[in-house]
Amino acid sequence: MKEREKFSSRLGFILISAGCAIGIGNVWRFPYITGQYGGAAFVLIYLVFLLILGLPIMVMEFSVGRASRHSAARSFHILEPKGTKWHLYSYGAMLGNYLLMMFYTTVGGWMLAYFVKTAKGTFTGLNPSAVEGVFNDMLANPVEMTIWMGITTVLGFGICSMGFQKGVERITKAMMVCLLGIMILLCIKSLTLPNASEGVKFYLLPDFERLEENGLAQGIYAAMGQAFFTLSLGIGALAIFGSYIGKDRSLTGEAIQIGILDTFVALTAGLIIFPACFSFGVDQTQGVGLVFVTLPNVFNQMAGGRFWGALFFIFMSFAALSTIIAVFENILNFAMELWGWSRKKAVLINGVAILILSMPCVLGFNVWSGFQPFGPGSTIQDLEDFIISNNLLPIGSLVYLLFCVTRYGWGWKNFVAEADSGNGLKFPKWARPYLIFVLPLIVLIIFVMGYYDKFFS
Repeated sequence: MKEREKFSSRLGFILISAGCAIGIGNVWRFPYITGQYGGAAFVLIYLVFLLILGLPIMVMEFSVGRASRHSAARSFHILEPKGTKWHLYSYGAMLGNYLLMMFYTTVGGWMLAYFVKTAKGTFTGLNPSAVEGVFNDMLANPVEMTIWMGITTVLGFGICSMGFQKGVERITKAMMVCLLGIMILLCIKSLTLPNASEGVKFYLLPDFERLEENGLAQGIYAAMGQAFFTLSLGIGALAIFGSYIGKDRSLTGEAIQIGILDTFVALTAGLIIFPACFSFGVDQTQGVGLVFVTLPNVFNQMAGGRFWGALFFIFMSFAALSTIIAVFENILNFAMELWGWSRKKAVLINGVAILILSMPCVLGFNVWSGFQPFGPGSTIQDLEDFIISNNLLPIGSLVYLLFCVTRYGWGWKNFVAEADSGNGLKFPKWARPYLIFVLPLIVLIIFVMGYYDKFFS
């Protein structure tokens, strides 16, 4: 059997794992909910949950990957006690990766499209309703949407086809360095705009009254959800990178560095968005509208807006592509490990499969827009997102958690021995009762609240 490739550097592992975790949700969701729930008051609650909820499960995913030297397709088979059925979840993990790419390729395509549109000057001179019209016209055009989704998919698999070190690691590392550099540049620009300080105050000064006004319980749940979802835990998307690293560094310290990088990007996104919105008197809105309607209007009013806008959307494209490349690498490993395919064959077959599987999301905004699974205004993308975010991520996280801490799975001793191999921060042994009795309940609350929010709120 051919020896498994490894990361060429520790920096590569940290940047690529962070690239997988850093997605567009960091940019269009984190700043909005931070502003809504009292600025720094919310950030403090979020950081607590990142530490007690996200990081332990991340260490577990990395440990399972490194100990098995395989992706989620085979890792449970290798580590589970004889006669147990933990490996059945490997199908859930694989489904999660495919489902994520069934709509993420489309959103990645939107980012590339907007980079080109902004650079070309499509938005120059348009009023706010015309800017909104550009986005709606794109969604209504299945050919344009398919082209951009196709470019994103081909780009992602093209990079993966070059191999792990030469393609995935080398290019994602370069993209992440550019992403961080562009963010810092955009942040400096935004903070030097007139009236920017008002945006910074709204975003970062702790406002416990605003937190209480919008509901303390809702704020805590939002922080819990953001800390959980930001890291894409539960489908083995991070475990694959554990399988590519050596035993010279302990995994807890590495996970903390990745969490810090992920949080830095999310916080910096807010320092780009809020000062700019306050400077030009534009209401920041949640989600898709913020990126595709509000911000193009801001760039329109800014001196050199075409340049800054293009820079922003290339940063967003890198954020999307870093996740896409990471998950594609996982998908390729499923085929290579289960059926012994060559990387080339896995790229060709999965490339075609993802192009076909991405079409329902593309068509859900136009040709199939009549199918509204969650009522008026909902789309196929909402359904796909719900299946993965509200089901596979929490269930998968629970599987990894119980597999690592109970004697019925891989077990606590095996997990800690793997996590602590190498130099660096060790996993806290005192946390075991918390991980067995409390953390599973927190994950179950996230699972139940996801359904409650969707169907009863």
